[in-house]
Amino acid sequence: MELHITGDPAADKLLSDDAFALLTGMLLDQQVTMESAFAGPEKIRTRIGSMDPAAIAGYDPQEFVEMFKERPAVHRYPGSMAGRVQSLAETVHKDWNGDATAIWTRGDPDGPEVLRRLKALPGFGEQKAKIFLALLGKQCGLQAEGWREAAGHYGLEDAFLSVADIVDPESLSKVRASKQAAKAAAKAAKTAGP
Repeated sequence: MELHITGDPAADKLLSDDAFALLTGMLLDQQVTMESAFAGPEKIRTRIGSMDPAAIAGYDPQEFVEMFKERPAVHRYPGSMAGRVQSLAETVHKDWNGDATAIWTRGDPDGPEVLRRLKALPGFGEQKAKIFLALLGKQCGLQAEGWREAAGHYGLEDAFLSVADIVDPESLSKVRASKQAAKAAAKAAKTAGP
């Protein structure tokens, strides 16, 4: 598996090689660009020397926030997002023995079960869990039965709706366009009122 999400070869290599880094990138993917969110794990790894869930969970929380603030910042909301990353790391460390891939492989789960496990993670709501499930299925070789259905419209072939569909600059442009169209439609619906 070789991901091409951030445009930064080092950040993309980390996402491709480290399941917890990929999970962390998905967690960070809110209120910042996808590229910035998924580049976050490489910034963390570079600054603290590890993406190991136990190391992140055990890091001094205030120092972790300060590391998030270093320029370029890991996220535009360093306080809350640093806390969420540490919560995620603690959950993966305690519940999954530090192995993020166990979330989608332990016990050979089907798609709905993988979705349930993802939604149980700190910071992962319904939409984020479905997008990550689609990413696992479309780009990371997940073969869980029913994953496409569990991922909803994010699981559709050639959907270009999320990070799950980004494989090159062209697909990134298509995803951007569909996100902008969805935002415009939501804004239009809001201003039209009842």
